[in-house]
Amino acid sequence: MVNRRAAWHPVAFASALTTTPLAATLLATPLVLWRDSNGTAHANSDISVHRGTALSGGCVKGDTIACPYHGWQFASSGECTLIPQLEDATRVPSKARIDAYACREQNGMIWVALEAPKFDIPSISEFDDTSWRWVECGPYIWNADASRQLENFTDFGHFPWVHPGLLGDPSRPVVPDYDVAVEGNVVSYTIVRPEAPNSDDFPIFANGETEAPLRRSQYQIFTPYTLLLHLGWGGKEGMIYFFVSQPIDDQHSSGFLMIGRNYNFDQPDEVLRDFEDVIFNQDKSIVESQRPKMVPFASTAELHMKFDAVALNYRRTMLANGFDN
Repeated sequence: MVNRRAAWHPVAFASALTTTPLAATLLATPLVLWRDSNGTAHANSDISVHRGTALSGGCVKGDTIACPYHGWQFASSGECTLIPQLEDATRVPSKARIDAYACREQNGMIWVALEAPKFDIPSISEFDDTSWRWVECGPYIWNADASRQLENFTDFGHFPWVHPGLLGDPSRPVVPDYDVAVEGNVVSYTIVRPEAPNSDDFPIFANGETEAPLRRSQYQIFTPYTLLLHLGWGGKEGMIYFFVSQPIDDQHSSGFLMIGRNYNFDQPDEVLRDFEDVIFNQDKSIVESQRPKMVPFASTAELHMKFDAVALNYRRTMLANGFDN
């Protein structure tokens, strides 16, 4: 049975991992993230095999991470290479090792898989295209499982009520029809809907000045917790949302969002970040109130309406790929 350990998950923005080790928690597993002398990112257990000290409080020495308590040094493979307290510091017992995990840097994030991942990390062709500019938003730490955080991002019905004037309009609450397709672990759907005009505080969308601008949204959910969204308004201008939720444990998640756009480069990045901070904070209290904190994947567990087709297909695909545990 595949489970959530057998998947790539984000644990930090790549920019946050410098020469100083960084602590993270993935599926209740304490991790230490660090870069070696070549700048390559690694992920190991944050618990020293010697006295349980957090290695994230230590430092990097060449191609090893050193424990702050006794100076033991561990390679990225998890093998201890040096114990200073020994007469011959290199005569290290074979049991002196820590767990090592698959780690990759891609799409501006550090990804970790606790077990061999079943699916690869989605690629974004525009990420290295100089005609696009990217902005980091978050991370957004919620008291809710990653499944709830991801599913909320795909829910159209709440826009007029939770984000009036920003993403929705209470006078237009009906969700337009759309079709959903599933292939493997990917749920795809496109929706064209009217949205609220740009607000004075956040003029970030290229939707013109019409009273009810139309937005074309092309979504792909890569289970378990990755979403790729292409936005367009009928012209050459486009925006990309790449959102991934980190399952810290069954009741906590951290959302990482990269936003790309090919227009309005003169606008400060902070405008986009401030907008997303508002949106995610509006969602936070709602999602944190949901019970249970993890999405109930059985189709009969909650009532579903026609406009909930995305959520229903997401839940079915999670079940089909074994990501419900």
